[in-house]
Amino acid sequence: VQLQASGGGLVQPGGSLRLSCAASGSIGSISGMGWYRQAPGKQRELVATITPRGTTNIVDSVKGRFTISRDNAKNTLFLQMNSLKPEDSAVYYCAAFGPRLTYWGQGTLVTVSS
Repeated sequence: VQLQASGGGLVQPGGSLRLSCAASGSIGSISGMGWYRQAPGKQRELVATITPRGTTNIVDSVKGRFTISRDNAKNTLFLQMNSLKPEDSAVYYCAAFGPRLTYWGQGTLVTVSS
């Protein structure tokens, strides 16, 4: 499974970004997908997950601001990020959960700064 994330960039506080993650390869084995993030000097942390049927889980720190969704027909995962804060700055990684391992994308940098 290959994952290609995109959509990161520089945005002012209060702004919005939409991240995308295109999946290819043996995607039939994939169950859930998710977004993680890693800020400098910090551990990678979960942001949101979504099941094949669309059940979502959003961590409290971004709940109400971030939305995870997926287009199964296009094998693409999304993360809509609104009301961004400086503390949201991080490298964002998409992940796909296989039966025995997790696949990772290359990461896309999000910087929230004025």
